[in-house]
Amino acid sequence: ALARALVSGPGLLALDEPLGALDALTRIGMQDLIERIWRADGFTALLVTHDVGEAVAMADRILVVDSGRIALDLRVDVPRPRRRGDPDLARLEGRILEHLLGAPQAA
Repeated sequence: ALARALVSGPGLLALDEPLGALDALTRIGMQDLIERIWRADGFTALLVTHDVGEAVAMADRILVVDSGRIALDLRVDVPRPRRRGDPDLARLEGRILEHLLGAPQAA
């Protein structure tokens, strides 16, 4: 499906939970592949995912939508290529999870 979507050279690629059914290692490999293609082709990608780690690893901007409204809008200012386990990514992931779980955020 990804190849079919990319064959026409889109300016915008919409990805709605594209990796949700994959095992962990295949999922990481596909995340890396999507990023390599994105870097080479320069299209805009809109990724919908429920996986906070995936969002933080792949996105430059994260929007959390709740009841049709933007509840959180964060820039991911971590340089690429990103390393899994990077402390800056972990902090950002924690901030998003705190928001989603309703925990108070540190200033």
